[in-house]
Amino acid sequence: MAIRVHELNHVALHVRDLAASVHFYGVVIGLPQLPRPDFDFPGAWFAFGSQELHLIFDANLEISPRTHHHFALLVDDTYAAKAELQSRGVTEFKGPGPRPDGAMQLFFADPDGYRIEMYTTFNADSPVGEK
Repeated sequence: MAIRVHELNHVALHVRDLAASVHFYGVVIGLPQLPRPDFDFPGAWFAFGSQELHLIFDANLEISPRTHHHFALLVDDTYAAKAELQSRGVTEFKGPGPRPDGAMQLFFADPDGYRIEMYTTFNADSPVGEK
């Protein structure tokens, strides 16, 4: 029998500085913070749409490049998102630039170096705009 997957529920990231990451995801990106069960370790939960981001404090997390994977967030306008992120202190970006299918991509990193993509699609099937 095949496994029926209903949705991606959450992404979990281990972070070295929980306060810096809570500020980044809550204030800089503007994700709403969610209630979190009373685990026996520090962390924080945020919503992006119907999915969640779970931050897990990890004092032993080694500093290393984390650009070999990323998660992507659909936004209304990558150029406006970049301007807003810049006004909130983010300084290093790749893009916005077009993907081969016409979507516009913007990449940047969180305080632990995790790569984040914000993208906008512009086609008739898009939930965010038209060509």
